[in-house]
Amino acid sequence: MPTLAVDDIALHYTDTERDAPPLVFIHGLGSSGRDWAPQVDAFVSDFRVLTCDLRGHGNTSTPEGPYSIAQMARDVAVWLRKVDAAPAHLVGLSMGGMITYELLAHTPEVVRSGTIINSVPGVQLNGLGDYAFYWSRRGAVQALGMRRVGRLLARKLFIKPNQQELRTQFIERWAENDKQAYLASINGLVGWSVNDQLPTIQHPVLVLAANDDYTPASAKRTHVRAMPNAQLAVVADARHALPVERPDAVNTILRAFIERVEQQNDRP
Repeated sequence: MPTLAVDDIALHYTDTERDAPPLVFIHGLGSSGRDWAPQVDAFVSDFRVLTCDLRGHGNTSTPEGPYSIAQMARDVAVWLRKVDAAPAHLVGLSMGGMITYELLAHTPEVVRSGTIINSVPGVQLNGLGDYAFYWSRRGAVQALGMRRVGRLLARKLFIKPNQQELRTQFIERWAENDKQAYLASINGLVGWSVNDQLPTIQHPVLVLAANDDYTPASAKRTHVRAMPNAQLAVVADARHALPVERPDAVNTILRAFIERVEQQNDRP
């Protein structure tokens, strides 16, 4: 796994280095590039597939905070330019979706298309439910540690009896997170927003939602309507870790979207 100097971090990434359109997968909070393995395997024959570990995650540096979505988006943009992979089809899950939104809104020249999976274009704490979710997650990590929180999350993300292997893998990988970097990352989400910029996003955008995500599909439909070239797809019987839980469904929908964008780009 190569490493690249990006500002104050050593960013770890993977790159299949094919002579093909770049397809970049951006992971969520507490995850890493390796969680995109089902997507890498599905697209490697037709695209130049890249993944990265965001700052504070995986094998990338874990500098002291504060962190921010804007900073993480800059990390991704600098990396893509340095490895000559821009513009790219970007696919982001959760926090990775926020980074994708940020790049679409403020660094559109590095984007070919954007796929937003189980994410939102802004994180404002507007009510008791929002504050409870934020402080409960922070408090749980501080009081229980990463492994025990991972066990709690695994039972919510992978609820079926036949998903024990996914639960075990999730717990082991979650336990590897640096606690302070995780807390700095979750702090960096709060107050970030590109809601006001959604009407200015001209790139093709796919908003992909699980029917049982933290935020309802109806809210994501509102975001789609605000963008001039966006569409919504909803996967039934699925939760927040959609690309891991339902990789075949995600890959099928994603391939159809990206191939349609490529066909449009090829038109004279």
